[in-house]
Formats: sequence, structure tokens, C-alpha cells
Amino acid sequence: MTLTTRAILTLASVGVLAGCSEDFTLLSPISERNVESFYQTPTDFTVALNGTYSTLAGNGAYNRSYVLLHEMRSDNTMNGGGNTGLAEVFFRLAHFSELATASELSSPWTTAYQGIARANTILGRIDNLEDGPFKDRTRGEALFIRSLFYYQLAVLWGNVPLQLEEVRSPNVEVNQVSADVIYQQIASDLELAQSLLPASYDATNAGRATSGAANTLLGLVYLTDGQDGLAEAALRRVVNSGQYQLVDDYADLWGVANENNVESVFELQYKAGGTDTGSQFTDYYTPFGDGGGVGAGNAPQVLSPDIEYIHDVQYGIAENDERGWGGTWGFEVENGDTTNVWVAKWESTPFGPGDADNNFPVFRYADVLLMLAEAVGETAEGYALINQVRERAGVTPIDASTPGTYEEKLLFERRLEFITEGKRWADLLRFGMARSVMADFEPLETIGLTEADIRLVYPIPQREIDVAPGQMVQNSF
Repeated sequence: MTLTTRAILTLASVGVLAGCSEDFTLLSPISERNVESFYQTPTDFTVALNGTYSTLAGNGAYNRSYVLLHEMRSDNTMNGGGNTGLAEVFFRLAHFSELATASELSSPWTTAYQGIARANTILGRIDNLEDGPFKDRTRGEALFIRSLFYYQLAVLWGNVPLQLEEVRSPNVEVNQVSADVIYQQIASDLELAQSLLPASYDATNAGRATSGAANTLLGLVYLTDGQDGLAEAALRRVVNSGQYQLVDDYADLWGVANENNVESVFELQYKAGGTDTGSQFTDYYTPFGDGGGVGAGNAPQVLSPDIEYIHDVQYGIAENDERGWGGTWGFEVENGDTTNVWVAKWESTPFGPGDADNNFPVFRYADVLLMLAEAVGETAEGYALINQVRERAGVTPIDASTPGTYEEKLLFERRLEFITEGKRWADLLRFGMARSVMADFEPLETIGLTEADIRLVYPIPQREIDVAPGQMVQNSF
């Protein structure tokens, strides 16, 4: 049975206890407990929080859906598995023709509201704890996770239900609001969260939300909402914290041995080993995973045809750019008559199909620097921030004399830096360039798609419309 948003919000109090772990890294399930006698001790809240992080790291969120909905939607990756049968849904995602009944839309929607409901339950019962640092931190973590889910919902769907309290009755009214209202709520929550969260943790708590993570998401939300001044203030708090720096070599960001490094602002933790807590990125983007690589039935993505050429034709990107050809994504594998380009940053040796140790960097310090450059605009400081990231990659600085507008140069820099990290589609939307870029994208241009065909949001899952007549309105395109 497929649950609706209404049912998810109501049942979350039980679900969070069935899917939590006392070990934050492994995130393995424990037995279900009685909800009303739970949420009493710090251990109870730690278990509940771990279950909420687990939802964020699940297949309906960062371990699968967000990669598909952001990267395949953009000019970074394409459907590599044909356009019929099981591959049809991916073909439709990449060609702006997805159906409101598609499971690839209902899964991330459902997962987001599961995570939100779990966070709401924690926030609704937090006063069972004594006042003090643990209570503050727990509130801050729950607010951060809820905000991250709402950010994804607002970017991907626009007008979505807003629920901020624990639901204990099936008679909940669905309150669909605009993306602007969602961003305002996220900003309010994160301003509080960043004041409650610690700047860092010990190694046993790696992966928990920090004040730096909250301020980074806050900066992104303010940029998305067009409030550059407030974004600048939030991002400067991250820079001035002294907690982060760029790693010396771009290659040293990647691989299991380099996880949770000095550049990591918020990193989702995965652990291979047949416990359903491994990651799928090796199988998505390299031919080396036990799952058989891209097109093996997990997520048939391939890099788009212009990726391997972009560093040669725009802004004088050098051949030795560590992020480009010959670097992070520049290696070829022959597959019959086809030569595929793969992404080296996700190389590993999975335990099995879709079961690797690779963590996922939701935010890293390079993102903070480039978002701050976006916030301050075309200034000497803006170029200096961009050039910190470029120089780390082994390429020469750019300035106002470099061809292209400041926005074009910054957007291009983000594309090189974050390819397959799930940022490209949101970047295109935020810069107001989604329609123009995608209408110019050769695979779509070839089949006659125009700017009018480029959908800026996904259709809301049809079942959500059906079960809440008069309360939910489908997106128009």
C-alpha cells in the first residue's frame, strides 16, 4: 500500500522507532517500542534522531532520488538505458515528460514527509528533556534535517504541504503553500538551529549537523529566495568559524580513506556490508562496482556528451584541471562500440550491488566559498573566492576580463566543481538559466524541445491530489 502525506504524518511516531539505530554510523534497525513511553531520556532522543538521519540518507532521498532528480534533469547526465520498459521513467525524467504517477516522484515525496514527520515528533516532545546542551543540540539537529527536506521539496515541486507539528490524528488538514513560504519557514528554523548547534563533534559523532552546516543551508536558502545580503551574513559565519578549509588536492576529497575531511561541512555517512546502509554512487557513475555500473538496473545514467569538452571550449580551462578530463571524471571505458566517460570521484570496491562505503558530501567548503562569491557579486572579493577553488584544482585565476558574465563564469565553475553531487539543476534554477541552458542542450534540441517545454518543477504525485480534493493543486507547466 502506498501511503499519502496525510498518513505518513500521522504514523511517523511509530515508524521512527521501527527504523532507528543506537549506532549513528551503521543506522541498522532496532525493534519497535511503545511511542508513549519513549521520548523520555537522552538515549531515546538519540535513537529517534538517528532514525531521522537514516531517512535523509535513504534511497528516497540522497542515496538515489536526489541524484536522479537533480543530475539527470540537468545537462550533466542523461538516461543511458533506453526509453522503454523499466528505463522509460528515467527517459521521461531526462526529457521533461515525466508522469505524475511515476514511482520516481512518489518515492522522494514520501521519504521527505517521513523525515519531516520524524523531526516533528522529536520537536514536539523535546520538552520531556531537561534544559541544557543536549536538549539544545537535539532541537537544532531536528530543525536542520527538517529544513533540508523542505528545501528539496520546495526546489523540486514548488508548492507543497507545510506541516510543523507532530500529527496524532488522521484528520490532519493538508496545508499546501508556495515555495516562498517554505523558504521563509526554513530560514526562521535555521536561524535558530545555527545558534543551538555546536561547531564540531568528536569522531564518534561524525556526520551530525553542526552550526556550520545550518549556516551553509541557510545561505543557500537565502540565495534561492533572492536575499543575497542575508545569505552573505550566514556564509560569512561559516568562513569566520575557522572550522573548515579546502583540502590541498582535489583528488584528496574522494575515496573512503578521505571521508569526513577538513572540507566536509555536512556529509551523509554510509557503511557497506549487507546491512542496507551502503551507498549506490559507485554503481551510478563508475564501471567498477559489483552492481555492474551505470545501466545495471539501479540508475541508468551516463555523463552528457558535452561534459568531456567543456573545459576545452569555455573560459580557457586548462588541460590539467583536476576536476575535468584526466581528473575527477575524465576516464573512458570501452563498451562494445561505445566509449563511456565515467566519474572517478565515486570509485570504490562495493560489498555488493548498491552497497558501498562512499559517503555523500551534501555540503563542503568549496560550496560555501562559491555561494559567498554569488552573494557578494562581481567584486574583487567575488573573484578571489572563485579563484581559491580554481587554484586548488590546478588552474589559473579568472577576473573581469575573462569572457562571459560573472554569473556565467560562476555557474560554470560550480558545474566543474560539483558534477554528480546533485547541485546542477538547483543551480540552473537559482541563476534563472534552466530554460535557456536546457533548450540549448544538444540531446534535447535534437528532438525539438524548446524553452516552453522545460518544466521548472516536477508534477506532484497524483495520489496526493486524489486523496486531498480541494486541498492540493497540481503544478501547471
